[in-house]
Amino acid sequence: MNRLLSIARQSAWNRRSTLVWVVVSLALATALLWTLERLRHDIRSSFSQSVSGVDLIVGARSSPVQLMLFSVFHIGSVPQSMSMDSVRQLAQHRSVSWVVPLSLGDSHRGFPVMGTTPAYFQHFAYGDKQPLVLQHGAVFADTLDGLYEAVIGAEVAHQMGYGLGQSITLGHGLHDDHGHDQEGQQTDEHADKPFKVVGILAPTGTPVDRTVHVSLQALEALHLGWVAGTPMPGGQIPADQARKFNLQPEEVTAALVGLKSRAAVFNVQRFVNLYEAEALMGVMPGVALGELWSVLGLGENALLAVSALVALVSVVSLMAVVLAGLNERRRELAVLRAVGAAPRHVLSLLTLEGLWVTCSGVFLGVLLAHAGMALATPWLQQSLGIRLQLAMPLPTQWALAVGVLLAGLLASLGPAWRAYRLSLADGLSPRV
Repeated sequence: MNRLLSIARQSAWNRRSTLVWVVVSLALATALLWTLERLRHDIRSSFSQSVSGVDLIVGARSSPVQLMLFSVFHIGSVPQSMSMDSVRQLAQHRSVSWVVPLSLGDSHRGFPVMGTTPAYFQHFAYGDKQPLVLQHGAVFADTLDGLYEAVIGAEVAHQMGYGLGQSITLGHGLHDDHGHDQEGQQTDEHADKPFKVVGILAPTGTPVDRTVHVSLQALEALHLGWVAGTPMPGGQIPADQARKFNLQPEEVTAALVGLKSRAAVFNVQRFVNLYEAEALMGVMPGVALGELWSVLGLGENALLAVSALVALVSVVSLMAVVLAGLNERRRELAVLRAVGAAPRHVLSLLTLEGLWVTCSGVFLGVLLAHAGMALATPWLQQSLGIRLQLAMPLPTQWALAVGVLLAGLLASLGPAWRAYRLSLADGLSPRV
């Protein structure tokens, strides 16, 4: 067997000018399958671990997925607001343990800005109920003295090079990292009310890393003198003077709710959905994520199907190349028969040769996939907040690689069986 393996390897190497393209196509197909499976797994993991310990997300009645995406992942369009009166009524429910209001819609250099309370840093968790931890500094003070204080995520600090004491200004609305809004227009920053960075959160691998956290009162101060999203002419109020106004918010984007008992989740959800003062909706994060994956599942399956089709084409090309070269190798195979090789040896030789080519393609594809993911991880983290785990391969990744190997083995059996049936005389005196 060792002799056959050596001969098969040398035979494939002698025909490398032809087989190299088959190896490349198999490598690309394997890399595509390997990368998509890791990406699919890590995206699901990143989404599912982004919020933990929150029983309900409450907001204005809309799509559950939209409310979930915007309030937790800061993705999508701004939903309608809910009143603070409703938040206070919800907090008084006998089954509710805590309520954390959230206000979104502004940004800083492409990073979302979220107004909340210090209770957010106590109750919000991620992963397996891991709490938020301050790497440097402290939480902003929920007082007028700490009105213009901000706590930033780890990714904001890393990308912008911010440290404690850094002065930053916020932009009105959602815009990119160059200070442009979604329509490409230059945005007006709230430059007259700069914020001081007082805390930097430890990395979490969630959208928290890309968020600037300020108080709800701070957002109200920013928008004094603004009407319908635009500043009133001559209505600019200095930062110090803003403290003299009533800065208690009347509306927020959503609220995170924690319950005293998980058994009461349906009771509280029904209370929210039937709330008479305004149309509200209570969303369980796990259920909303399930709805999201049910929608994305079709796209995942389509991508995997396309990748499998690419792998199939590569395997078929391997069989075609081996079959095309079989006529040219009939004399070579006949000489092997003449020096004592049995038909089974010829069958094994061509099968092992195809297996060598397939193994080379799969191995090269895995290397390409890991190199590509290592290069793409910083961009994915910065642009989409997705962190690829460069860890041990998943069982499903190994299964896909083994599937490509088995497909290559089966494709090699066809030409090998054809060579097995060739007679010795036919090889020494081939018909022209």
